[in-house]
Amino acid sequence: MIEDVIIIGAGITGLACARRLADAGLAPVVLDKGGRVGGRMATRRVTVGATDVQFDHGAQYVTVREPGFRAFVDRFSDACADWHDGARAAHVVGVPGMSSLPRAVADGIDVRQGIEVTALRHTGSGYDVQAGSQRFTAARLVLTVPAPQVANLVGAAHPLVERLRDVSYDPCLTLMAAFSPNAPRPFISRTSETEPLAWIAQDSSKPGRANAMTTWVAHASAALSSAHLDEDEAEIAQRMTPMLGSAIGASVDDIRYASVHRWRYAHVTRALGQPFLCSEDATLYLGGDWCLGARVEAAWTSGDAIANDILKVGGGA
Repeated sequence: MIEDVIIIGAGITGLACARRLADAGLAPVVLDKGGRVGGRMATRRVTVGATDVQFDHGAQYVTVREPGFRAFVDRFSDACADWHDGARAAHVVGVPGMSSLPRAVADGIDVRQGIEVTALRHTGSGYDVQAGSQRFTAARLVLTVPAPQVANLVGAAHPLVERLRDVSYDPCLTLMAAFSPNAPRPFISRTSETEPLAWIAQDSSKPGRANAMTTWVAHASAALSSAHLDEDEAEIAQRMTPMLGSAIGASVDDIRYASVHRWRYAHVTRALGQPFLCSEDATLYLGGDWCLGARVEAAWTSGDAIANDILKVGGGA
């Protein structure tokens, strides 16, 4: 069976593209190697003793600037709410976790998880997609993987790969920590350009959270993340936990849980400068937040623009 469109990656770019195509009457298939949708719009859920806690350990919130993205977010308003963290304007967060918004977007779309694509072959009229023992064929293929991973799939000699040469990222190490309910809570969020913890958020302050403990998420600076990216996660947690405790005035005795997640391609530092790339025959599209910048809205804009181009070229609605 030849699929209309296969999208590789179930982050916001892939889901935005799939949602627009599905709304127009197409039947896109989304393949993702992970076990959840949303990419960096992620929520980690763990049990500490007999208590369930959660952490938004990737994107902390969504900012909305353009009318098109505002309409998109409003469409899924049941899965999100405003978070007043001290910024000039409220930020939008998923409820009860950041992953709730991408799950709502994915509802009704054919998303197949746990499928890692290992090879692609251009057939002349589309693409064959190999994923372990599984094989798929598509008239059009959309790749929404991080820019450095594109060459591994399409080949270093593909003409579009050279266009990605200047796209760059910073990694990010994320600490998730749960404290006793009476631990200090001196602020909701804090950003610093000079401290080793560049972002600290009282995650349990977000609307819809039912944590019995006080939970915090801290993103390390680019320098700290780059220096320790490949260390053992337990070592990273031991390194970052005292920094968080010092920042919020909490004792290590108050800590009930701590773990780390490493994001190798976290923050786009040099973007492509356009919403997507497309092959001359319009069978291959490349997109992601790396096209326009390190924001959820940028990822959505890329995916929506790809879908609109596919519909224009293919004569869809």
